[in-house]
Amino acid sequence: MANTLGDIQTVLRIRPFRRLWTVLGLASFGDWLAIFATAGFAQSLFDDPAAKGAAFSATIVLRLLPSLVLGPVAGVFADRFDRRKTMAACDTARFLLIASVPTVYLITDNTAVTVAWLAIAQLCIEGAVLIWSPAKEAAVPNLLPPEKYEAANQLSLATTYGIAPPLAFAVLAILERGSAVWSNLGTWAEPMVIALYLTAAMFAILAVTVYFFIPEISGRIGEAAAKTSSVWHDFVEGWSYLRTSERVRGLIVGMLGAFSGAGILIGVGTVYATTLGAGEAAFYTLAVFLFLGLGCGIAFGPKLIGELSRLRWFGMSIVLAGTGLALDAVAPHMVFSVIGSLIIGLGAGMAFLAGITLLQRETEDEIRGRMFAFIAVSARVILMLSMTIAAPLAGWQAARSLDLGFADVPLSMSRILLFIAAALVVWLGVTAFKSMDDKPGVPVFADLWSSLRGRPLTAAEPVAGTGFFVVFEGGEGAGKSTQSVKLAAWLKLRGYEAVLTREPGATDIGMRIRSLVLDSAPENSGGASTPTPRAEALLFAADRAQHVDKVIRPALERGAVVVSDRYIDSSIAYQGSGRALGKDEIAWVSTWATGGLKPDLTVLLDVDPADGLHRAKAGGDGDRLEQEQLEYHEKVRETFLQLAAADSGRYLVIEAGGTPDEIAARVRAAVAERLDIRTRTTRTETGWPGLDATRNGAKGNKNPQHDTTQNDTAPHDTTRNGTGKPDAAPTAQSTKDYGWDTVAEEASRP
Repeated sequence: MANTLGDIQTVLRIRPFRRLWTVLGLASFGDWLAIFATAGFAQSLFDDPAAKGAAFSATIVLRLLPSLVLGPVAGVFADRFDRRKTMAACDTARFLLIASVPTVYLITDNTAVTVAWLAIAQLCIEGAVLIWSPAKEAAVPNLLPPEKYEAANQLSLATTYGIAPPLAFAVLAILERGSAVWSNLGTWAEPMVIALYLTAAMFAILAVTVYFFIPEISGRIGEAAAKTSSVWHDFVEGWSYLRTSERVRGLIVGMLGAFSGAGILIGVGTVYATTLGAGEAAFYTLAVFLFLGLGCGIAFGPKLIGELSRLRWFGMSIVLAGTGLALDAVAPHMVFSVIGSLIIGLGAGMAFLAGITLLQRETEDEIRGRMFAFIAVSARVILMLSMTIAAPLAGWQAARSLDLGFADVPLSMSRILLFIAAALVVWLGVTAFKSMDDKPGVPVFADLWSSLRGRPLTAAEPVAGTGFFVVFEGGEGAGKSTQSVKLAAWLKLRGYEAVLTREPGATDIGMRIRSLVLDSAPENSGGASTPTPRAEALLFAADRAQHVDKVIRPALERGAVVVSDRYIDSSIAYQGSGRALGKDEIAWVSTWATGGLKPDLTVLLDVDPADGLHRAKAGGDGDRLEQEQLEYHEKVRETFLQLAAADSGRYLVIEAGGTPDEIAARVRAAVAERLDIRTRTTRTETGWPGLDATRNGAKGNKNPQHDTTQNDTAPHDTTRNGTGKPDAAPTAQSTKDYGWDTVAEEASRP
């Protein structure tokens, strides 16, 4: 589970990043202050209310226009030149440009000249911001280890959007409140003039700090600073990288989809608020909850989703934001709109955090600046377009309403646009998810639920070969070992390489584990040598991990048919249910141990526990598991049947009360159907081809965890491609425990 506070404390202990974060905080504060101080200053130049409004809007628009011209190449500066010097130069430029605006006003006392210079300065300031931002974003990974990117971005985003704006507004409010006092000192002491000079001084301090005190920002110490390629070549290289990198492309598509939805939401916001019947304050109320959700997503998102893959988290967050848009589109009351806005903010905040973090991880240092610049420019353009298109369309009102049974929802154009935005955002979120999914085949909601509990599911490791995996499961005395032998012999005589194996004990390590978990403890030990339930579960998992890695997976990759006596389901039934350790917990441990390898067919031999135990013990005391109470084995049986019912397509449930040959016939029919065995090969008198003759006289020992009904043995791999060479040769201790005489006998039966 993510420890947000601890991670933030860790990154702040890194001096270069701490200084950069201070720079970022002051820069964000300065940016917000500059935007509204400049707009306020422009308003103060006019007396007419309409002119004031136009001046304010024009100032904001001028900050966006350079994105269309300089934006596409701004990232080249971050990748081409020293980032420390680039950031210092941009801060110096902002200092001079912002300070020049009130200076021109004070010197000329001419409104026309001041307005003209203000427009030029705004364009230049935004150009500096466009170059500064990707340089800063690209520099962060050079100061931190990759596992700390997320915490650093949480801190940066919280500072930029949570701390800096309120501080900027507070300073402006204080200046306005005291205007009656210091405006008497002269024109230079007007509130917006003081705010602009204060902002300029801040950027001068930042330029000095970046250039002299954070040399690590350069990030390429010891490398040649100059590049021989042209700026145009660097620009084209950035586009080529974007086209060829699927994950980066998925990240950018998802983030831009979220911005398009945000633009539509902002564009229709005021009109949509009127459809709620909550008064003029409805829009501002929704905005408050939107930003509240945004802050919560950034601050608490990593802790909320736990160990979920960040690649999956990104796409799911975008889909969550789209869901909030859809809820707003059909919300009949204000309370539903508030919930929808909160969900939108939560999803957008998490997507923004995840997107920036992943982009830092997925892009190389040489290209990172151009990717961040592309996102910054594209986001601004998409926001402008979506707002521009949505705002006028939202004014078209429809006369119809939708009856939801408990409320009527007016079908205004604003709601229709919100629903279109929701569909667009969800579609782009799903597209991004598919292009970036690092766990293909793992159920999304199951993975989310497991991750919330700290046990994320893992994607199955692919098997390169065309092998087939059959597992026999069941309680004690069901006849699993006998049927395993019969199936392996039948497959071998039909030309298949059949690998006959078991759990536990199929490897050298497995044999040692087998003795630990199944042998009865000495009477004088007092139970001290008996594994505890948790230790027992982990020992079985360790045996299984070795078994899969050394025996099963290599055989499947060769194209062999693997026949195993017991597998994961036995642990789920015996330890998860019988020992009451939790079926989900045991399944997760075993899935991790096996790399997600599942059988193609699981044959469950169902037997009444009382009958099975009677046959398994054969008049003796039985092994440690066979000595458990009948209630224990009834739980085991019930769990096996539940597992089979939950995945009926992969299970074959057979009553174990029939004769061995009757049961074997049903098993062969199921395997033949799956392997497409259409012809029946005539059996020969030679028995099992390539069978190691030295094993023919070996007598199978009793297999403690397995049933002992008919020739109860636990055979291992017989041959490798028919050469007679044993795979993962067992130790001398285990040789007599495999029952090869039974294999030979079964193979040579008429």
